[in-house]
Amino acid sequence: MRILAYLAAISEAQRGTLVLWMPLGLGAGIGLYFLLRFEPGLTLYMLVGGLSVAALVMRGFCGGHLRRALVALALIGGGFCLAGASAHLNAAPVLSGHYSGPLEGRVIALDRSRSNDLRITLDHLWLARRTKSGTPRKVRITLHYPKLFFPIAAGQRVMLTARLSPPAGPVEPGGFNFRRYAWFRGLGAVGYTKTPLLRPGTNEKADLSLRLIQARMRMAAAIRARLHGPRGAFAAAILTGDRSAIAPDMMTLLRNANLAHLLAISGLHMGLLTGFVFALFRYGLALIPPLALRLPVKKVAAVAAFLAAILYLLLSGANIATQRAFVMVAVALVAVLLDRRALTLRAVALAAVIVLLIRPVSLIEAGFQMSFAATTALVATFSALRGISDLVEPSFRGAAILRWGLALILSSLVAGLATAPISAFYFNRIAEYGLIANLASVPVMGFVVMPAAVCAVLLAPFGLDGPFWQVSGAGIDWILWVAGQVSAWPGAVLPVQGAPWQDLVLILGGALGVILLRGPIRLLGIAPVLAGFLLWHVAERPVILLSDNGRLLGVLQVHGRWLNKARGEGFAAQSWLEKDGDTASQKIAAARQIKRASRDHKIEIGTVSIRYSARKSNIGNRLCQGVNLLILPRQHVSSAGCKVLDASDFRRNGAISAQISNGKIVLTNAREVSGRRLWTPEIRRAQ
Repeated sequence: MRILAYLAAISEAQRGTLVLWMPLGLGAGIGLYFLLRFEPGLTLYMLVGGLSVAALVMRGFCGGHLRRALVALALIGGGFCLAGASAHLNAAPVLSGHYSGPLEGRVIALDRSRSNDLRITLDHLWLARRTKSGTPRKVRITLHYPKLFFPIAAGQRVMLTARLSPPAGPVEPGGFNFRRYAWFRGLGAVGYTKTPLLRPGTNEKADLSLRLIQARMRMAAAIRARLHGPRGAFAAAILTGDRSAIAPDMMTLLRNANLAHLLAISGLHMGLLTGFVFALFRYGLALIPPLALRLPVKKVAAVAAFLAAILYLLLSGANIATQRAFVMVAVALVAVLLDRRALTLRAVALAAVIVLLIRPVSLIEAGFQMSFAATTALVATFSALRGISDLVEPSFRGAAILRWGLALILSSLVAGLATAPISAFYFNRIAEYGLIANLASVPVMGFVVMPAAVCAVLLAPFGLDGPFWQVSGAGIDWILWVAGQVSAWPGAVLPVQGAPWQDLVLILGGALGVILLRGPIRLLGIAPVLAGFLLWHVAERPVILLSDNGRLLGVLQVHGRWLNKARGEGFAAQSWLEKDGDTASQKIAAARQIKRASRDHKIEIGTVSIRYSARKSNIGNRLCQGVNLLILPRQHVSSAGCKVLDASDFRRNGAISAQISNGKIVLTNAREVSGRRLWTPEIRRAQ
């Protein structure tokens, strides 16, 4: 009886928290869709959708635990169907095979590749010898030609000769799936050109979206004309989202100091902008007694801030992170208009539901997870410590300053701890001194850089923006100086080994349990958090890794992974090393020593031997003698006396990894892990 009474008390304590769990139910269904290794058919969607509707109908006739269970079932089913619908609605032609030849298209975006080469995204494409149905909607091309003969602007039609390929699969089984990423962005091919761009005679008539892109690029160019060098590139990035002028070394410094988030237009920037506009209108109107006495000043300020947020959303390119930030800010401002508290866990949950409804794939992206992890942790912490101001006597002269300082330190610490596991999982690094760098930079960003930049933009039509740009530039100089100093400290970056996604789910799920549950039962959430970190610590990386064409081989040893090539396949090589928690370059990894049995690439790994040959030659059973695995990425072998991976295996299965268990090699390939989904070539060919 005591147990039943205890369970009833726990259940009663959770009353009124259903809204907080809605994003988790919706997210569970979305996550289930992306976990599948097959593409659901119409029958399965009808079954899941029917069960969800039935659960909602039955909910009205039930109560207590059963009612909550039915709501959860409906949310999970709804999330599953929503994710599937989104995947089908984003369907666009994907290039089949490789293409080399002339291409014409309209420029819609400019950015920089990992190697700092200029990169353009084109739509309204024409490809030689390709039908309309076989022409991608958008392509992304890296410009390897060192000189441009005319400035590139949004809306321009350009002609070039390029080499294109379909979006590549994961560089290792279970790794980042670029095919899926490209599918949800309508990106049907990627490639490069080594020839100069040409301009055809005319440009297309600009539609509304293109006009916004053009306005954003003009604004970015104007900012860089006012602020030269790194400060101009930084200012253009935070105001327009244009990072094309950000140098790689500057980006590295910001990442190593955990300040790269200052460049991404996210919740911080949207909050700073709308907060400044809100304060400007609220206190500005309060200084005019006739208006302050007749108008609801707080609500007028909220409307002004909302309009500023919409303008910022449009002018900054309305990318995914900015959309997410806009939704969060909009929910807070609507709460002000409805005389509700702006920052509550309910508001955060509602914002998360809206984002997932608009773009379900956000759930499995780092930006969504980091944004809502930080926001949820901050709101929960400050709600729990709402009475912290009572610790400081009101009569104390520096009480306000002390409270502000404590809030700043606490918010930086909480946000850093909340996002650290996500950052480590996706980026395989932790900035050890990130708290110090953020404490020194975020206040300058909020009280100097953004307010001065907003004033400069507003006063630019009157020619009065110069002094404000200088103030904003001085703040940016300080942030870049802090980044340079902190990133130069010994041990500034701690490399972290990759882990299975299940470990991150345990950590985040347990943390949410601690925050969302009521009563002593919330302490149970600590167990999955500890289990997630423990499993992460003991996780093993694949002993053998092979790229999707088999020409890059990596063998894990005690002193790090050895690579068979010092150049080429650079993206895969660097991704493998980062996932290993290894800071070495590809060249250093290739120079490592490895135990070889002979000059023909026979490699000894404990009790297992593999032979690797990238040469084209006649293969006989002699190469199988004394080896457990024969790898021939450039040949096709019909039969041999041992286990063989040949060119057809790589073409069919993509990247391959191997573990050694009890003296046997256990192979895993990217195809079996990723499954047959809409974004995989097998499904597209079948359609």
